[in-house]
Amino acid sequence: MIWLAVCAAVAGAFFLAFGTQRQSSAVRSSAGGLNVTGLGIARLFRTPRWVFGLLLLGVGMALNVYALASAPLTVVQPIGAIALVITTVVNAREYNIKMNRPTILAIIACMLGSAAFVILAIEVSAENHRITSGQELHTILILAIAVVVFGGSLLLFPHRLGAFFYILGAGVLFGFVAVLVRTISVALLDPNGRFIANVSWYSVLAVIVAGLLGSYFVQNAYSKGPPDLVIAGLTVIDPIVGISIGIAIFGELDPNVRPAIALTMVAAGCIAIVGVIALSRHHPEVLERRAEAKRRTKLAESK
Repeated sequence: MIWLAVCAAVAGAFFLAFGTQRQSSAVRSSAGGLNVTGLGIARLFRTPRWVFGLLLLGVGMALNVYALASAPLTVVQPIGAIALVITTVVNAREYNIKMNRPTILAIIACMLGSAAFVILAIEVSAENHRITSGQELHTILILAIAVVVFGGSLLLFPHRLGAFFYILGAGVLFGFVAVLVRTISVALLDPNGRFIANVSWYSVLAVIVAGLLGSYFVQNAYSKGPPDLVIAGLTVIDPIVGISIGIAIFGELDPNVRPAIALTMVAAGCIAIVGVIALSRHHPEVLERRAEAKRRTKLAESK
């Protein structure tokens, strides 16, 4: 069963990578580096390439859910980093991009840092399947703060936000979505027999709001940066946020964890995040866009 789950996770990573690349290509040709508005997203639903990418992402998510249900998180979660490598290779071949050394090192940092964080977090997590209503409300309150911060920044500085902001926002929001989906699933499977009556309406509402805003951020990230940056952000920030909530709020941290392991986890998370930041600054496509923006500015000043 575990090997079947591993195969499903690997296949899911492929679908996620190709789906992200298809959607990114469609958004960039449609938006041309500009912000994607609500009408822009509606138009994307009429773009076959974007819709095909959406279908690929759906299949990848379904495969990953099956893998997580059939094997330990320690086995499945690090496999998602394969999507970063696949997306980088596919995007580089399609656009004839030559990877520079900082980009390669950034990708390695993302993969190693996120995999080490997840594995260590699972090792020090206590077995705790019961989530109280207080813990659920604390999670939603923190999510509300995140929505206000990222949504407010979007309203106040609509033209000053770069790809990294959108990726950071999407990773944080989808991390909360994953936690709340788990919370809802635990409530549905409660043996008291109440099923859907166990589910809090505010958790469902929070998932919808965070999911929609996170999806909007992802589409704007597609228009402002390469797809491998999008994948890097989601495969690094999303699991770090999810596991951090599980440890800090749900009390899943083993009380006997050694300080050295805790510090190593912090270091691994920092390495992964630094990798995402480096990728957002040194990727060849990002450098090309920056140079093009400077050329346009000089041309405008010379007129």
